[in-house]
Amino acid sequence: MSWQEHDYDSIPGTYVFDGQRSHSGYNLNRMAYSFIHKHNRDEFEADMDAYCRKYQLSDEQREAVLAGDFLKLMHLGGNVYYLAKIAVFHGLSVQDAGAAFHGITRDQFIQMLANNAEGFEDKLKQEGGFWHG
Repeated sequence: MSWQEHDYDSIPGTYVFDGQRSHSGYNLNRMAYSFIHKHNRDEFEADMDAYCRKYQLSDEQREAVLAGDFLKLMHLGGNVYYLAKIAVFHGLSVQDAGAAFHGITRDQFIQMLANNAEGFEDKLKQEGGFWHG
C-alpha cells in the first residue's frame, strides 16, 4: 500500500496515529485488545514471546513488547489506549507508560498532568459543564 507523506511526518518526536500507523500496528493493537478476556491475559503472561508470535507481530514490535519499550511501540503503530494494557504486564501503571511516552519520570508526568489541570474546573463552568477542547 502506498501512503501519502504529511507535514506532521517531519516533526521530531511526533507519532500521529494516522491510517499508515494504524495499518502498521494492526496486529499489535489486535493483540492488546485480546486482553479483554482473562484466558488471553493468562496465555500472554505465561509466554509473552509465543503470544506475540501468535498475533504475527513484527520482530521489532515483538522485541519492544518484551522489553516494555512503549515509546517504540507507539512509533510502531501502537494505540496509546491499547499500549496501556501491555504496560500492566510489565508492572507499570498508566502514569508510568505516559511518562515513558514523554521520556520523563513518573513523578514528572504526574506533575505535568496536575499543571495541565489547573483551571480546568473553572473552564468547565464557563463552558456550561462540557469540555470542548
